[in-house]
Amino acid sequence: MTPSVQSVETEDEYIHVRFRDPDEFDTIRTPDWATHAAQDVSEGSEVRTGKQKDSDDWEVQSVLIKKQVGEDKARDEAKQIVEKIES
Repeated sequence: MTPSVQSVETEDEYIHVRFRDPDEFDTIRTPDWATHAAQDVSEGSEVRTGKQKDSDDWEVQSVLIKKQVGEDKARDEAKQIVEKIES
Protein backbone atom coordinates (compact mmCIF):
# COMPACT_ATOMS: atom_id res chain seq x y z
CA MET A 1 0.00 0.00 0.00
CA THR A 2 1.34 3.38 -1.01
CA PRO A 3 2.00 5.68 1.94
CA SER A 4 0.09 8.92 2.00
CA VAL A 5 1.73 12.25 1.23
CA GLN A 6 2.72 14.04 4.45
CA SER A 7 3.79 17.33 2.91
CA VAL A 8 4.53 19.07 -0.38
CA GLU A 9 7.05 21.92 -0.33
CA THR A 10 8.45 23.89 -3.25
CA GLU A 11 12.18 24.48 -2.91
CA ASP A 12 14.80 25.97 -5.24
CA GLU A 13 14.69 23.52 -8.16
CA TYR A 14 12.40 20.80 -6.84
CA ILE A 15 9.03 20.15 -5.30
CA HIS A 16 9.75 17.98 -2.28
CA VAL A 17 6.97 15.41 -1.77
CA ARG A 18 7.45 13.80 1.64
CA PHE A 19 5.88 10.41 2.44
CA ARG A 20 7.59 9.53 5.72
CA ASP A 21 9.20 11.51 8.52
CA PRO A 22 13.00 11.58 8.10
CA ASP A 23 13.30 10.97 11.86
CA GLU A 24 12.00 7.41 11.30
CA PHE A 25 15.29 6.48 9.62
CA ASP A 26 18.91 5.90 10.59
CA THR A 27 20.21 6.67 7.11
CA ILE A 28 18.77 8.48 4.09
CA ARG A 29 20.23 8.08 0.61
CA THR A 30 19.44 8.96 -2.98
CA PRO A 31 20.28 5.67 -4.73
CA ASP A 32 20.90 5.54 -8.48
CA TRP A 33 18.56 2.57 -8.99
CA ALA A 34 15.64 4.51 -7.48
CA THR A 35 16.45 7.59 -9.54
CA HIS A 36 16.44 5.46 -12.71
CA ALA A 37 13.01 4.05 -11.78
CA ALA A 38 11.71 7.56 -11.08
CA GLN A 39 12.98 8.94 -14.41
CA ASP A 40 10.45 6.74 -16.25
CA VAL A 41 7.64 8.64 -14.50
CA SER A 42 9.09 12.15 -14.18
CA GLU A 43 12.26 13.26 -15.94
CA GLY A 44 14.83 14.82 -13.60
CA SER A 45 13.21 13.49 -10.43
CA GLU A 46 15.09 11.99 -7.48
CA VAL A 47 14.06 9.55 -4.78
CA ARG A 48 15.32 9.61 -1.21
CA THR A 49 15.15 6.26 0.54
CA GLY A 50 15.60 5.68 4.24
CA LYS A 51 16.86 2.70 6.22
CA GLN A 52 14.52 2.13 9.13
CA LYS A 53 15.93 2.21 12.65
CA ASP A 54 16.56 -1.30 14.06
CA SER A 55 15.88 -2.86 10.64
CA ASP A 56 17.48 -3.64 7.30
CA ASP A 57 14.39 -2.42 5.44
CA TRP A 58 14.63 0.56 3.11
CA GLU A 59 11.57 2.63 2.20
CA VAL A 60 10.92 5.74 0.13
CA GLN A 61 11.16 8.77 2.42
CA SER A 62 10.52 11.46 -0.19
CA VAL A 63 10.51 12.20 -3.90
CA LEU A 64 11.87 15.36 -5.50
CA ILE A 65 10.14 16.42 -8.72
CA LYS A 66 11.33 19.24 -11.00
CA LYS A 67 9.62 22.47 -9.91
CA GLN A 68 8.16 23.34 -13.31
CA VAL A 69 5.59 20.49 -13.21
CA GLY A 70 3.62 22.23 -10.43
CA GLU A 71 2.60 20.92 -7.00
CA ASP A 72 -0.54 19.01 -8.02
CA LYS A 73 1.20 17.08 -10.79
CA ALA A 74 4.27 16.59 -8.58
CA ARG A 75 2.10 14.96 -5.91
CA ASP A 76 0.57 12.57 -8.51
CA GLU A 77 3.92 11.72 -10.10
CA ALA A 78 5.54 11.12 -6.70
CA LYS A 79 2.75 8.67 -5.80
CA GLN A 80 3.29 6.82 -9.09
CA ILE A 81 7.03 6.60 -8.39
CA VAL A 82 6.50 5.21 -4.88
CA GLU A 83 3.99 2.64 -6.19
CA LYS A 84 6.50 1.55 -8.84
CA ILE A 85 9.39 1.21 -6.38
CA GLU A 86 7.54 -0.36 -3.47
CA SER A 87 5.34 -2.78 -5.44
